[in-house]
Amino acid sequence: MQILRWVLKVFVICSMLEVFPLASPQATASCSEADRAALLGFKARILKDSTESLSSWIGRDCCGGDWEGVECNPAGRVNTLALQRPVRDSTLYMKGTLSSSLGNLQFLEVLVISGMKLITGPIPVSLSNLNRLKQLVLEDNGLQGNIPSGLGHLPFLQTLSLAGNHLSGAVPPSLGNLGNLVLLNLGRNSLTGPIPSSFKTLVHLQSFDLSFNLFSGSVPEFLGQFHNITFIDLSNNQFSGHLPVSVFSMVTLSDLSLSHNQLTGSIPDQVGNLKSLNSLSLSHNKFVGPIPASISRLQKLWSLNLSRNGFSNPLPAISSKGVPSLLSIDLSFNNLSLGTVPNWIMDRPLSDVNLAGCKLRGAFPKFRPDSLSSIDLSDNFLTGSISTYFTNMTSLQKLKLSNNQLKFDLSELVMPDGISTIDLRSNQVFGSLSSVLNNRTSSFLEVIDVSNNLILGTIPEFTEGLSLKVLNIGSNKIAGRVPGSISNLAELERLDVSRNQITGTIPTSLGQLVKLQWLDVSINRLTGSIPSSLLGIKSMRHANFRANRLCGEIPQGRPYNIFPASTYAYNLCLCGKPLQPCKGKKQEMEQ
Repeated sequence: MQILRWVLKVFVICSMLEVFPLASPQATASCSEADRAALLGFKARILKDSTESLSSWIGRDCCGGDWEGVECNPAGRVNTLALQRPVRDSTLYMKGTLSSSLGNLQFLEVLVISGMKLITGPIPVSLSNLNRLKQLVLEDNGLQGNIPSGLGHLPFLQTLSLAGNHLSGAVPPSLGNLGNLVLLNLGRNSLTGPIPSSFKTLVHLQSFDLSFNLFSGSVPEFLGQFHNITFIDLSNNQFSGHLPVSVFSMVTLSDLSLSHNQLTGSIPDQVGNLKSLNSLSLSHNKFVGPIPASISRLQKLWSLNLSRNGFSNPLPAISSKGVPSLLSIDLSFNNLSLGTVPNWIMDRPLSDVNLAGCKLRGAFPKFRPDSLSSIDLSDNFLTGSISTYFTNMTSLQKLKLSNNQLKFDLSELVMPDGISTIDLRSNQVFGSLSSVLNNRTSSFLEVIDVSNNLILGTIPEFTEGLSLKVLNIGSNKIAGRVPGSISNLAELERLDVSRNQITGTIPTSLGQLVKLQWLDVSINRLTGSIPSSLLGIKSMRHANFRANRLCGEIPQGRPYNIFPASTYAYNLCLCGKPLQPCKGKKQEMEQ
C-alpha cells in the first residue's frame, strides 16, 4: 500500500505538475544579489549538512549551475530551490532551522526541502510572501509548530506537502483559498481538529492525504464534489460517524483509505459506483452489517481490506466475473462465521488471503498454489495436517496459522525456499526443530514462531548466513542446551525459549547478538550466572530470567540493573541490583 501511494504521489507531482521543470535553454543572467543573500541566509541557519549539498554554494553567481539545487530564470532570478536527501542513504541529513530569508526569493516557483530530518523549528511565516510559488514541499523534516495561515494566500500554489514533520494544532481555514491546489499532503504530523469546511472549494484536488494525525469529527460531505480526485488517505486519525454517501460518487477515485479511525454504520450499496477504485481500506473501524454485494461491480479493485470491524454474515455471493482484478483480500476479525472459504476466494489467483478470526472449520483449504505470497488463517478452528499443502506454492513468503487445532509432525512440513515468515503458534504441532532449522534453512527466513505446541528434542546448531529476526519456541517440551552457535543469528531481534526444559548455562556468545531487543529464557532449568557479555547488547528493551537455577551477580549495567526485580525472581542465588547486594560487595549507588 505505501509503495502504491508513493508511486501515485510521484506520478501526480512529476508527470502532471512538473515539480522540477527543465532549465530554460536560454542563457541565464548572473544571479540577483538579493536572491544570493537570501540563499546564504538559509545556508547560515543550517548548522550541519552531511549531504554536502550546500558546500557547492560558493562564489557570487548562484545561477551558474554550480549551486546544487538552485535554478534561475533567464533574468537571473532564482525560481527553484530543491534540496532532497538521497533516497538510498538514510544517514544523510541537514541540521538547523529554516531561515525567514527564504521569503525574500520573490521569483521562487518551486521550493522543495525534504528528507532532512533534523531541520526543526517553525515554518517561516515569510513563505507567505512567495506569491509566484507553485510547489511547496517540506516533507520529512523535523518542523514544529502550527501551519502558518499565510500559506493560504499563495494564489498559484498547486502542490502543498508538509508531511512527516511534527506540526501541531488545527489546519488554518485559509488553505481553502488555494483554488489551484492539485496535491495536498499533511500526513504524519500531530494536527488536530476537523477538516476545515473551507476545503470544499478545493475542487481541483487529485491527491488528498491527512493520514497519521489526530484529526477528529466527521468525514465531510463535500468530498463528493472533488470530481478529479484519484487518491484519498484519511487513515490513522480519530474520525467518527457515518460515511457520507457522497464519498461513493467520486468516479475517478483509485485509492481510498479510511482505516484506523472510529467510523460507524454500514457500507452503502453505492460503493459499487467507484468504478476506478484500485484499493479500498476500511480496516480498524466500527462498521457493521453485511458487506454489500455491489463490491462485485468494482472491476479494477485489486486490494480490499475490511479487517477488524463488525461486518457480519452473509458474505456476498460473487460470481467468477465479479471483482476480476482482485489480488489481495483481508476480512479478518469481523463477526463473520464462514465455516469454509468461499469458492470465489479460493478459486482466484490471489496473492494475499487474510481470513483470521473468520470461524473457519475443518481441513486446511486448497487454494490455487501458483500465486499466493501471503496466507493468514490465524484464530480459526482448522484441524488436521498441513504437511504437504505448500509444496507447489513457490511464491509463498508469509504463512500465519496460529491459534488453530492443526496437528502434524514438524519434520514432515515442506516449505518453499522463499518463505520469510512461519507462524504456527498455539496448535498441536509435534516433532523436532531440526526439520525447519538446519543447514538447508533458507536465508530468506526471518520469523519462526512455533510457541505453545508439543515440540520435543533440542535446539539445533545454527549455521552462518541465516537472516532470522524472530525465533519464538516458548511453551514446548524442548530440552538440552542453548547452543553457542546462537551467535550466528546476527540479525536476531527477538528470542523466546521460555517454558521449556532447557538445561546448561546461558552461552556467553549470546552477547554477540547486538540487535537483540527481546530475550525470554524464563521457566527452564538453566544454571550458572547471567553472562556479563550481555552488557554488549545496547538495544535490549525486555529480558526475563525468572524461574531458573541461576546464581551470581546480575550484570551491573543498563538495562539489566534497572529491570524490575520480577525479571530475576525464583532463581537460586542471583544478587546485585535490582536485587539485594552480593555478599561481600557493597551495592554501588546509581549514577
